[in-house]
Amino acid sequence: MTEKKPKQGIVPTKAEMDVLQILWKHGPSTVRFVHDLLNTQKDTVQYTSTLKLMQVMAEKGMLSRDESSMKHIYSPLLDQDKTKGAMLGKFLDTMYDGSVSNLVMALLENEKTSNKELALLQELAKKLPKDSK
Repeated sequence: MTEKKPKQGIVPTKAEMDVLQILWKHGPSTVRFVHDLLNTQKDTVQYTSTLKLMQVMAEKGMLSRDESSMKHIYSPLLDQDKTKGAMLGKFLDTMYDGSVSNLVMALLENEKTSNKELALLQELAKKLPKDSK
């Protein structure tokens, strides 16, 4: 098994996140499996592009590669929650000056936020601890 220690603070690119999302959801997989799923989700990409991307991700320490069989199996080395949290933090800092309330307001005002989601957010807000001043 070719495995590198995952590097802390890695912020995956959009293409790398697409691969990680598949591996987090489906578990260790071949390049062919990942490639086929990627092609159902977006514009068609060449198999060799997916292969190269996953090889580079393994070199960066994002994926491990099991070479014990004819088909190489790739597994994510990055923790899903930590990776998404780091990306959210970077997004929050870049887009909203680190302000969670500005982000939440933007989400509430976004046309993609459904009435059902708004109702859920209102219920969650009611359950937040009250300030003890």
